[in-house]
Amino acid sequence: MSREKLHALMRRGTDFLGCEVAIMCGAMSWVSERHLVSAISNAGGFGVIACGAMTPELLDTEIAETKQRTDRPFGVNLITMHPGLFDLIDVCENHDVGHIVLAGGLPPKGSIEAIKGTGAKLIAFAPALSLAKKLMRSGVDALVIEGSEAGGHIGPVATSVLAQEILPEVARDIPVFVAGGIGRGEAIASYLEMGASGVQLGTRFVAAHESIAHPDFKKAFIRASARDAIVSVQIDPRLPVIPVRALKNKGCEEFNVKQREVANRLDSQSVEMAEAQLQIEHYWAGALRRAVIDGDVENGSLMAGQSVGMVKREESVADIIAELTEQASLALSYRG
Repeated sequence: MSREKLHALMRRGTDFLGCEVAIMCGAMSWVSERHLVSAISNAGGFGVIACGAMTPELLDTEIAETKQRTDRPFGVNLITMHPGLFDLIDVCENHDVGHIVLAGGLPPKGSIEAIKGTGAKLIAFAPALSLAKKLMRSGVDALVIEGSEAGGHIGPVATSVLAQEILPEVARDIPVFVAGGIGRGEAIASYLEMGASGVQLGTRFVAAHESIAHPDFKKAFIRASARDAIVSVQIDPRLPVIPVRALKNKGCEEFNVKQREVANRLDSQSVEMAEAQLQIEHYWAGALRRAVIDGDVENGSLMAGQSVGMVKREESVADIIAELTEQASLALSYRG
């Protein structure tokens, strides 16, 4: 009965996503690619390709390769600040991608209409109640509310607070997926009971067998505790750097050096503000690749959420999803 209750609470999310379990995989650059995405969808969850800084040609290949590995639904995460955003939307349309996730700030003018015009369902991130309502008025089909416990680029508010603030206000009107710091099924059950349609997890999937992350990258996650996942510091107030949560290493210190270097170039007027911000973003993209792909866990970026303490071993995606659903079902059974 408890499993039936879980599926009943998830039904809105599974109907919306077209999957068996309303667990989305967070889009993690270099990690959320064809192998992990297809494995999550094949296991009944919902995989999401992290487009990140990909060119339209690279995204075209990634979607095609994912389709070769699964016939189940999956989504594509696009970054709002990508200079080729509309070209990437066209690529998604050419492949009949059913769900597009927009991340990284408010959608630029015309992007919502362009995505809706492809026939895809649009999911957007809402870091505050006011933005959730604004996005709903703009025509998005679902929301992700992600708290500061998450890995990678984060906002300032905890998941538990965002959930209390936003779910009672909007969950009746639109599917909402909760993200940030979720590592066990008991938390999933709680957010579903609060009105969420499902959840999004990233960190738990990094050390999956199907993840292409370097063995040393996976080992760093398995060894880490929650307190090892720290937030980056903003060195110069002129550089509106979005905080990033990652495992503490030499790369964190190198990022501070990079910020000072860019700030000095602003002082000497040898770089414009927009270019300065872009250099910061490029730093993260390169540092993340060094860690995930090359295994440089000292100098690269080990982006991880605080749920990293719940990553205990390398295991299959199917086992992770089965464990989470079992824990959630059991938690619901205790509550009657």
